[in-house]
Amino acid sequence: MENQKKITTLFTDIGGVLLTNGWDRQARGEASVLFNLDSVDLEERHHLTFDTYEVGKLTLDEYLERIVFFEERSFSYDDFKEFMFKKSLPYNDMIALICDLKKKYNLKVAVISNEGRELNQYRINTFRLNEFVDFFVSSSFVHFRKPDADIFKVAIDISQSDVETSLYIDDRMLFVQVAEGLGLKGIHHTTYEDTKTQLASFGLEV
Repeated sequence: MENQKKITTLFTDIGGVLLTNGWDRQARGEASVLFNLDSVDLEERHHLTFDTYEVGKLTLDEYLERIVFFEERSFSYDDFKEFMFKKSLPYNDMIALICDLKKKYNLKVAVISNEGRELNQYRINTFRLNEFVDFFVSSSFVHFRKPDADIFKVAIDISQSDVETSLYIDDRMLFVQVAEGLGLKGIHHTTYEDTKTQLASFGLEV
């Protein structure tokens, strides 16, 4: 602990850490029931095209045209998007923890996330993430998505942070391991209490 360098930059994911994933398999399953869609077809179409949406090469409407509105429906794009957006919920304890640590240690806080532009912007605005996050390196902004190491390299370059004094939090172990491969310290987020304990081990205690 005494030999550790003081953490100055905290990188974090959004979905699964600060907020729910939003548009995940469970949400798509619920959408299939509510809107009377073929769930198998929806999943296949989603997996074939979602990466393209997340790296900013499709608008949300274009993505939905491919997975839902390729044929006439009894509901509108706005109906479906309202359902999608409502799937996003905050993890208030994690948000409060990051805010408290930022204030106490004067941390630089940055997001590295795989999110399509419209969903990302909705989540940033609705949950006021930009009130404590200094900048967002979202896949739809930079046209790379995790686990591509380039999205982490862009975040490191933009932040002008030393990797030895930077920490990355993600609920997916693979992404944590990619970050660690670039020299960042990593925390695999599973629960609030566990992450709080791990942060304390790096000298970040509330």
